[in-house]
Amino acid sequence: MGASILSDLGTEILIPVCAVIGIAFSLLQWVLVSKVKLSPGRDPGSPRNNGAGGKNDCADYLIEEEEGLNDHNVVLKCAEIQSAISEGATSFLFTEYQYVGIFMVAFAILIFVFLGSVEGFSTKSQPCTYDQSRICKPALATAAFSTISFLLGAVTSVVSGFLGMKIATYANARTTLEARKGVGKAFITAFRSGAVMGFLLAANGLLVLYIAINLFKIYYGDDWGGLFEAITGYGLGGSSMALFGRVGGGIYTKAADVGADLVGKVERNIPEDDPRNPAVIADNVGDNVGDIAGMGSDLFGSYAESSCAALVVASISSFGINHELTPMLYPLIISSVGIIVCLITTLFATDFFEIKAVKEIEPSLKRQLIISTVLMTIGIGVVSWVALPSSFTIFNFGDQKVVKNWQLFLCVAVGLWAGLIIGFVTEYYTSNAYSPVQDVADSCRTGAATNVIFGLALGYKSCIIPIFAIAVSIFVSFSFAAMYGIAVAALGMLSTIATGLAIDAYGPISDNAGGIAEMAGMSHRIRERTDALDAAGNTTAAIGKGFAIGSAALVSLALFGAFVSRAAISTVDVLTPKVFIGLLVGAMLPYWFSAMTMKSVGSAALKMVEEVRRQFNTIPGLMEGTAKPDYATCVKISTDASIKEMIPPGALVMLTPLVVGIFFGVETLSGVLAGSLVSGVQIAISASNTGGAWDNAKKYIEAGASEHAKTLGPKGSDPHKAAVIGDTIGDPLKDTSGPSLNILIKLMAVESLVFAPFFATHGGLLFKIF
Repeated sequence: MGASILSDLGTEILIPVCAVIGIAFSLLQWVLVSKVKLSPGRDPGSPRNNGAGGKNDCADYLIEEEEGLNDHNVVLKCAEIQSAISEGATSFLFTEYQYVGIFMVAFAILIFVFLGSVEGFSTKSQPCTYDQSRICKPALATAAFSTISFLLGAVTSVVSGFLGMKIATYANARTTLEARKGVGKAFITAFRSGAVMGFLLAANGLLVLYIAINLFKIYYGDDWGGLFEAITGYGLGGSSMALFGRVGGGIYTKAADVGADLVGKVERNIPEDDPRNPAVIADNVGDNVGDIAGMGSDLFGSYAESSCAALVVASISSFGINHELTPMLYPLIISSVGIIVCLITTLFATDFFEIKAVKEIEPSLKRQLIISTVLMTIGIGVVSWVALPSSFTIFNFGDQKVVKNWQLFLCVAVGLWAGLIIGFVTEYYTSNAYSPVQDVADSCRTGAATNVIFGLALGYKSCIIPIFAIAVSIFVSFSFAAMYGIAVAALGMLSTIATGLAIDAYGPISDNAGGIAEMAGMSHRIRERTDALDAAGNTTAAIGKGFAIGSAALVSLALFGAFVSRAAISTVDVLTPKVFIGLLVGAMLPYWFSAMTMKSVGSAALKMVEEVRRQFNTIPGLMEGTAKPDYATCVKISTDASIKEMIPPGALVMLTPLVVGIFFGVETLSGVLAGSLVSGVQIAISASNTGGAWDNAKKYIEAGASEHAKTLGPKGSDPHKAAVIGDTIGDPLKDTSGPSLNILIKLMAVESLVFAPFFATHGGLLFKIF
């Protein structure tokens, strides 16, 4: 079979060094962002960016001087608004984490009790699951270490989301101030801030997982099968926190957004982010807790799960059986190289190319995706050559399949390129530069109803190419390397996670920057610049969601394979009633879950609309701008609603595998997992793209950049009002239901994998009775 070129010592040095480089790079980006000062002065942060913005600073102040605005007051106002947004976001996350913390402890106890009871809490060593001739560590040890890794994953996920939110609220006002000097400088500040989050999350996730493996190895020794079974808890912890972050944050942000839009824009005809709107601070807080903290936890969960799925399968393949450390840690080496590739890619946006005009923003962000994918393909080729033996065997449902290292390279590469295809298809269907969104905007001529019809049709149609891309990557990777191939294909899609997150976080930061410019009463030309940044950010956010959904499909399939192996199911036969009823119920679950999350947004938005109307009707001078609205009440409505409403959808996802596994057994559960994966992916893609298209159709009309757009505008026209209604309907689709569904399909699969020994031993109570 041969040995790998890279030594075990080289692997043990490479992984932590790449992680530390990622953390150091994110801190460097943070230092560069912090050079933009939020305190008033003649020079708010010009000697910065290492010459990246080579414009003459004297000209930077012309906008304020032309418009007769006081520079000193503008900076103070921006700092004050930023502080309010940051406080709102921090207080919401702390409240959310208190509830989530209680769940975390309760679920950790559940994991320990269920897994410990598999062998009656015995402390005796037992025959290994996959090789009865060898003796492995007791089930109680797996229970204890699975619980520890669950808590580690949960804490890392929470910290990732929180740090992302902190840097976003730190950077939003700084981006606004930089917009006074040109769109290029504002872009660099927003992008660098996104990079801080991207690199911190990628590097932290990798480092914590690597340290956990090494610490667990002290106890497990040569029992690698037991060690990596215990490590699966890390993925479960990451995703369970992401679920609450995504659902809670999504309900918060959309309740505020819908409330602000319906009363502010449609009824009162005031601009977006107008300081007179009582829901405006809650809306801007929501961008950070939903799109930043939620997305951060979500992608961390995908990364953790795909790594865990690959490691579990590898541990029962030749890598694990022969104790070959370097090939065993191949998934972690891919992630390590991904950090270095993303670092080089980021420099193209911040240092190698300067953005001088609005039209260069979107191409620059798209260039990031292409450069990172091309460089990563080369990186994967090198890693596959040096870290893998020329030939090895992979576990394939009871057999060992012979695989060559070039075949594994193709598995990772097909996942990586499928991600890029999904990203660009998503962009085509959600960017207002292309005909699908322009057609949706045009349909607003005849009112909101036709806008809704066109938007829904666009979402359904946008599923076609992504589903084919996922299908091809599944077929190719499974043909070459069975379930391990699918796990590393998912890892390939997520290998450029640092760049993906930087692009994704850039959107909400730009959105906040525009809000702050409007609330601070800055020049309309500055608002135009932040709107351009935001419009590009909207599209990149849709691309980020496309990546998250595509990777979730591959991850959950890989986890499904690992679950079937661990539960000792030889085949999943769709024709048996036990499996078929599972398929039907599983396919229904995403609809039930979406109904819960959308209803939650609707009821929270209802309260918000009533409160905003009440303030406009009862506070004298509010519309005239002489009185201040009560922002705090709106923030409280969003916080209370999201905390209360996130529990039922969360309980549905967390309890379904437990109830099905205990009462109906592993065969029915395998049907539920397959059904939820198949229907969940379709709904998630169509919901995200429909919402994104409606949002950008509205922005297309507002910007009035083309002759066609001018015939539909201006703001306040009937077509514009129809577009706002479409955007409002799309808000919960693209920011709550859609993105949360990819967590549903991953989380149920990883939870089933963790509890598989318990279900296999004690599950199927109803079928045993009858």
